[in-house]
Amino acid sequence: MNKMLKNVLFTTVTGITMTMSSMTFAATEIKTAFNQSDQHPQYLALEEFGKQLEMATDGRYTVKIYPNALLGDQRASLELVQSGAVQMAVVANPLVENYDKTFTAIGMPFAYTGIEHQEKVFTSGALDSLFSSTKKFGFEVLTAYTAGSRNVYTKGSNVKSVSDMKGQKIRVMQSNTMVEMLGCMGGTGVPMSQGEVYTAVQQGVLDGGENNEITYADMKHYEVAPYFSKTSHLMVPDLVIISDDFINSMSKSDQATIRKLAKESTVDEFAKWNAKIGQARALAENNGATFVDVDVKQFQDSCKPLQQKLIKTDAQKELTKAISDLS
Repeated sequence: MNKMLKNVLFTTVTGITMTMSSMTFAATEIKTAFNQSDQHPQYLALEEFGKQLEMATDGRYTVKIYPNALLGDQRASLELVQSGAVQMAVVANPLVENYDKTFTAIGMPFAYTGIEHQEKVFTSGALDSLFSSTKKFGFEVLTAYTAGSRNVYTKGSNVKSVSDMKGQKIRVMQSNTMVEMLGCMGGTGVPMSQGEVYTAVQQGVLDGGENNEITYADMKHYEVAPYFSKTSHLMVPDLVIISDDFINSMSKSDQATIRKLAKESTVDEFAKWNAKIGQARALAENNGATFVDVDVKQFQDSCKPLQQKLIKTDAQKELTKAISDLS
């Protein structure tokens, strides 16, 4: 009887111990909203960030990424982060501009001379105070990821100067700023949906388009506009945001860890993006496309009136100068 009682007590105590142990080491899942596929360079960088965070916190935190806008579009994702329903998300810079116009300075036309300059800015610490300033809106920007540069491609010949753009009808997104930007670059911006570009160039309605190398290759625009010029006229960042309530629930040590690893993931994301760009460029070149680098500064100088129109506040001007100083 005593032996049976001891066995029961042993089993009970062991079960309680195992339950308490399980509770002690239960990981906190960080739900992360993402609107692109699980093959996108940003997804892959977030995935690696999650592995590093789990390792650095001894499994206390895991990152679960929901790709393909499973948790809603970027606007909805941002609102979910603000409410704390989702812990993290990747959102385009213009969405955060809606809360603080200072962010215009990091996403306006010709903010960067190229992707190397953008990476230098994102990893320099120059944006730290800007990113932490959004706490009052219920979220913090942990870091910025590149979405590449938009560049001009045409059917006739490579654009190398502002004068080469004269008379060129170039498709742009449906945005007044984009139309103005193409105008200051010397061409004519024609708002049009992305799906119509191939046929419009083929039929002579357009002389070309503007986008990053990945989209250029994926849409096979090299077939109708084989001259790709690296104007790098627009490089809109994507921002990795985290719920202010959530990060405040972490220990100071874990907060420091997640911020540090997020910044380090930016370097990884740039590397992954550049690798993808390399693959896209090789595909286009193998199909007859010609790529040239251009003097970005001449286009940037021609668009200074537009930049001055967009940059009005002292905070915007100060940040614009800091970005320029890193070029």
